Amino acid sequence: MNSFSDFGLLHSLTQSLKEQRIQKPTSIQSQVIPLLMSGQSVVGVSETGSGKTLTYALPIMHALKTLEQEGQPVKDTAAPRAVIMVPTRELGEQVAKVFKLFTHGTRLRVRMALGGVAFAQVRRQVVDSFEVLIATPGRLAQLLAQELLYLHDVRTLVFDEADQMLDQGFLPDSDAIVAACPKHVQLSLFSATISKTVQELINSQFTKAEVIKSAGSGKLVPTLITKNRIVKDGLRWPVLEKVLKEPLKKEQSGTILFTNTREQCDKLVELLKSKGFDCTFYRGEMDANERRTHLKKFRSGEVNLLVSTDLAARGLDVPHVGRVINYHLPKQMENYVHRAGRTARAGKTGLIVNLVTERDERLIAQLEGRKIERKKTAKAKK
Repeated sequence: MNSFSDFGLLHSLTQSLKEQRIQKPTSIQSQVIPLLMSGQSVVGVSETGSGKTLTYALPIMHALKTLEQEGQPVKDTAAPRAVIMVPTRELGEQVAKVFKLFTHGTRLRVRMALGGVAFAQVRRQVVDSFEVLIATPGRLAQLLAQELLYLHDVRTLVFDEADQMLDQGFLPDSDAIVAACPKHVQLSLFSATISKTVQELINSQFTKAEVIKSAGSGKLVPTLITKNRIVKDGLRWPVLEKVLKEPLKKEQSGTILFTNTREQCDKLVELLKSKGFDCTFYRGEMDANERRTHLKKFRSGEVNLLVSTDLAARGLDVPHVGRVINYHLPKQMENYVHRAGRTARAGKTGLIVNLVTERDERLIAQLEGRKIERKKTAKAKK
């Protein structure tokens, strides 16, 4: 499929796509949208920044609006027809923004039930009738347990960023949510990688699903430039300072600095501020509102440096991020791929800079596709 018009989408959707200047579908969109529109359950695995949200949003809106036009509008209250499960509030808000690009033309109603939001506010979101619900698993399970929400009319259920969601221990909640939906509900799962827990969910719930993997799944995108900077004697700051002074394009002025632990994150923030660099941070064990405020400053461009743990490595989409710096490299290739995916998204170029110590040799060798030369030690003969 070379154009969105080839999918047979409703005119209101294709018109909104034109208004947003979204013209050519990505690889995962070309493969998965026709399957979802035909009612097929799908597991979609593709690299970050490949347009997974639009991949399921368009078929959902097409199906729900078509039902309405055929004289089957939503009648029940607190009973959505499509549910999208996301791992975090931040990702849920991103997904809602994508859906709302099309709600003006379709008049479909999108509600959110996300963790980190006051329960009274969430409850108000779901009291009336609406079509689409974006929810975190824990909050959705809570609403179901209190009989404030019902899933008997759900036609499609989506697991977005499933690897992150299930790594956080949401597998039992996810199974219960699937069980609360109609027997023949259309299931979709989207992920950049397939972890052990994601595979467990696929084995238990997605036995009839079509598995689609894009050519770039689990790989770095070709528009990403990689630079390795050697750190000697553990002296990271002189190397980082030099990197931060290298100019970026104005429209891609955002930089995410990754550390491996919360303690490393906090120390780096203190160091940057002491050296006169304006920055903010995003990590676990922060108040939800504080985390959201910090992220908002970075998104708006008020602050162009974000220091984070791997909390920001998955699902976070900030269009102006032109550079990712691994102040501390991760131990696992999977985490590296997720971090790198915060830049060079949707066909744009991006830069990843790695501060490399001797400890990182194994990961760097893996990235460069070479074997580590093992030093031979001669055994003393008795």
